[in-house]
Amino acid sequence: MERRHVSTGAPWEPVVGYARAVRVGPFVYVTGTAAVDESGAVVAPGDAAAQAEFALRKIERALADLGASLEDVVRTRIYVTDIGEWEAVGRVHGRFFGAVLPATTMVEVAALIHPALLVEIEADAIVRD
Repeated sequence: MERRHVSTGAPWEPVVGYARAVRVGPFVYVTGTAAVDESGAVVAPGDAAAQAEFALRKIERALADLGASLEDVVRTRIYVTDIGEWEAVGRVHGRFFGAVLPATTMVEVAALIHPALLVEIEADAIVRD
């Protein structure tokens, strides 16, 4: 099976050695995605919902680059630095996936790669050709 990947230019991609998303056959795996723009700046510091939306739009673009869409997502994992933000972040997730209904998990973590990041989201998809 062919293996393809896309990168988004996050400053730590080449340091850690990973791609934003990888597709092998019908399977697409989107790496933990946070609210970091093309220049490496954190987007919406202090606003977990806005960061979740930015991350999900970034995931949507990575999926599209590999011939997939949000409708193909079967699982998401959401990492938050404050579980008290679960509802705000969950509502954003629901706007993107309310009709898709992937399996999902949300957990609180002590920290993410940058102290201003509040949310990181992963997604797995299976493309139905």
